[in-house]
Amino acid sequence: MKVKFRHIKLVLLLGFSVFLFAFSSMRNSQRKVHQPLIEFKGKNDPYITTQTVSKLLIQNQQTVTDKPKETLDLNRLETALNSNPMIRSAQVFMHVDGVLKVEIEQKEPIARVLTQESYYIDSQGQYMPLSTNHTARVPFVTGSVQKDKLTNVYAIANKVYNDEFLKKNVIEIHQNDDTSLWLKLRDCKFTVELGNVKQLDKKINNLKAFYQKALKDNLLNNYSKVNLRFDNQVVCTKT
Repeated sequence: MKVKFRHIKLVLLLGFSVFLFAFSSMRNSQRKVHQPLIEFKGKNDPYITTQTVSKLLIQNQQTVTDKPKETLDLNRLETALNSNPMIRSAQVFMHVDGVLKVEIEQKEPIARVLTQESYYIDSQGQYMPLSTNHTARVPFVTGSVQKDKLTNVYAIANKVYNDEFLKKNVIEIHQNDDTSLWLKLRDCKFTVELGNVKQLDKKINNLKAFYQKALKDNLLNNYSKVNLRFDNQVVCTKT
């Protein structure tokens, strides 16, 4: 009898556990989704707003709030967010208590193209539209530039963005029809002829050396052009 009673006790305990799990799962699936909690990762420059993110979360013209958790397609929400050209990556999570958590990483502009069409080049070398909410203080890109051919311009824009001296001084990057490049520096009359982006580090080091020497000798405004096309030398044209 003791053995049978023990078996019955185990069966009842197992059945009660299954009931609790099923009841909990049913209650959890019926929880309503709270107002989305939107968090921006990385830099806080607001190129895209929480209101815009909330609009992107709308499914079939209906808000995601006050809907049962089981009716939400999180993958679909992530796809909708990642399709926005301002967003580099998005992740959507659902907490047990019904809170919809959205993590947004915005694209990071490093240069602004000023041609017939104006837009940013982001830190990955991709197209990024201008924001109506915030304007980035980055160098302008002028000349012969095409949205689907940014590799050449991106090479120098990325160099400028990651170099303290260049970031402080370069205000314009110009690309000619033959894809050769020149730079315009802040408070300087001369243009910096780069040519192509080969041996870019060496060219930039030559520019820094020239700039520091000319600044020390108070000669920065004595030149109209600084040519870095040649190996191991800087060829200057006086005004």
